[in-house]
Amino acid sequence: MSAPGLLERPVDSAGLSGEWIVTVYDNPVNTVDEVMDILMAATACTADEAAIETWEIDRLGSSVVHHGSQSECERVAEIVATIGIRVEVSKESVGV
Repeated sequence: MSAPGLLERPVDSAGLSGEWIVTVYDNPVNTVDEVMDILMAATACTADEAAIETWEIDRLGSSVVHHGSQSECERVAEIVATIGIRVEVSKESVGV
């Protein structure tokens, strides 16, 4: 049950919601500035959000940088991949 004012996402029998995600993985090649710039260009996020996601990529090895429809996530992933960084589009799991 969701908290007041929050909507629950529909979940299928595999524990997946209807949303898709874009995950970006760390590599030894791209600089922090390059990653921040491409995240802002691909997702239209703020510099602060890009900095947090870039920190997660660098320190944790990956970060979910976008949620949306499959086509929107594929568009974002295509842009991010232009700098040679590994990116993955997948169905969001809600951990059922």
